Amino acid sequence: MNAFIIPLCLWCVCGLYVHCQSPPNVVFILADDMGFHDVGYHGSEIKTPVLDRLSAAGVRLENYYVQPLCTPSRNQLLTGRYQIHTGMQHQIIWPCQPYCVPLEEKLLPELMVEAGYSTHMVGKWHLGMYRKECLPTRRGFQSFFGYWTGSEDYYTHMRCSFIAPLNVTRCALDLRDGEETAQMYNKLYSTELFTHQAVNIILNHNIQKPLFLYLALQAVHAPLQVPEHYTEPYSFIKDPPRRHYAGMVSAMDEAVGNITRALQDAGIWNNTILIFSTGPGHASRAEQEMQDSLMKDSLRRNSLRTGSVSAPRFNVSMHAAIRYKNWKLLTGYPGERVGGVADETPPLKQVMLFDIDADPQERNEISHKHPEIVSFLLKRLEQLQEGAQPVNFPPDDPRCDPQPTVAHDHPAQAQKDANQDRKTRSANNFQLQT
Repeated sequence: MNAFIIPLCLWCVCGLYVHCQSPPNVVFILADDMGFHDVGYHGSEIKTPVLDRLSAAGVRLENYYVQPLCTPSRNQLLTGRYQIHTGMQHQIIWPCQPYCVPLEEKLLPELMVEAGYSTHMVGKWHLGMYRKECLPTRRGFQSFFGYWTGSEDYYTHMRCSFIAPLNVTRCALDLRDGEETAQMYNKLYSTELFTHQAVNIILNHNIQKPLFLYLALQAVHAPLQVPEHYTEPYSFIKDPPRRHYAGMVSAMDEAVGNITRALQDAGIWNNTILIFSTGPGHASRAEQEMQDSLMKDSLRRNSLRTGSVSAPRFNVSMHAAIRYKNWKLLTGYPGERVGGVADETPPLKQVMLFDIDADPQERNEISHKHPEIVSFLLKRLEQLQEGAQPVNFPPDDPRCDPQPTVAHDHPAQAQKDANQDRKTRSANNFQLQT
């Protein structure tokens, strides 16, 4: 993919598929905004004993790419297609935007139903909900419990959203059971709530059909909220946001342990493929959703522990990139500028080639030494570009306003969200295209 992000991923294959008497159950756990360095077996100060054990018994995938924002990344996971082929090479879907993953796209749960699976989703959808046909229960999941959007409060499950055409921010409940609001779960921490729902699905599953369970946790996405007992082991971390984040990771690690225990209790552990991955990687700064850069980079600074970044982050040329084996090619193609941002910085060179095995920091440009590789990769880029769809990123529809009858205005939070949304939308107004 074209986002240079290093996420955490492991596949824990519990039992050998070739010896299964029936198709394996598939449980896919997706974390949100978790970085490469935020797991115990990568040497982090954050303790993740469950993930450590699973990684030791399974297969780690540590050199693959996802998109750096929630919606494009989830779109690619469930469609199996690069975001440029679905028109979703942009930022997130905002609550009042009238669109979703194109309805002509067949999603993974629909394919699983055709294969005879019982399909269930718990957690964060964030792929559009402006019409009923976009909802997870209309796109292959036979049950759904969770959020339609993102950035909800972990305890109240409220989502405050700035509605640009009306210049107003509304706060409303965004917790759903099926297609109805779920109003009885106030003050229940979402990581624990979602895990409880997933465990119930596992324990009540009819083993006559294989199970596909997609658990898309809110953790460890902002806001940084966690029960205090999870942060107590991290008193040595002096930075409060980092300490809270560490507690959130521990809560999530415990949740994964509860899922594995439920699979064992249900007697299906030995015929289950358990997958744990992240959607986007770590946010640049843990204490805020959109960072000082205003846009999540595909290489996250906290994840890689780099120093400060002094180079401009916006109004610079965006280049197409493609990787093949040990080769990585960058071109001067600027991509789609959704907001008409001026091209203020000319590219250093039209084409740049790197051998990332020998030169992982990309310091030695060698296109002149390998013209045949350059030609091959340029042709491949052209092939990918031929199937690209126009960016679909419509403005807010003011008819989405739930009105004070079903929402409330939270003055302090509303002003904070309004300022953040304005800043975020203006900054994230152009995207990497390839």
